[in-house]
Formats: sequence, structure tokens, C-alpha cells
Amino acid sequence: MQLLRTILIIVLIYYLAKLFMRYIMPLIARYFIRKTITNFEKQGKPAQKKEGEITIETAPKKKSQTDSLGEYVDYEEVDE
Repeated sequence: MQLLRTILIIVLIYYLAKLFMRYIMPLIARYFIRKTITNFEKQGKPAQKKEGEITIETAPKKKSQTDSLGEYVDYEEVDE
């Protein structure tokens, strides 16, 4: 009797998973795809500006790495 019950549970889980993948999973996928498309469209649109308004966008200044290396010293090779 225990074997029959186990087999019945496995078959039931199989069919429930099959139904989930067939009907519910596409709904979840469509939701995430629509959400992603909406976010992508929001990022692509520039902010609304008033006519004649001027904005200047500058890149952030990069800190020079040579500051932490010390001074550069010229040298000459000496032939003996």
C-alpha cells in the first residue's frame, strides 16, 4: 500500500509541475518581460527640459594614480 501511495504522489507532482510550466510559467515570464521593457524604455528617454534651457554634463574627474607612486626621477646610464 505504501508503494502505491508513493507512486501516486510522484505522478501527481509530475502532472502539477507540467500544468505549472504550461499555464502559470508563461504568465510569470510575460510579467517580467513587460517590466524589463518598461524599465528599458524609461532609461532611454531623456528628461523633459524647458525650451531654451541649457545643461552641461561633465564626466567625473579621475584621480591620477601617479600621485601614489612618488616622484619621477630622470636617470642616465654611466659607462665605465
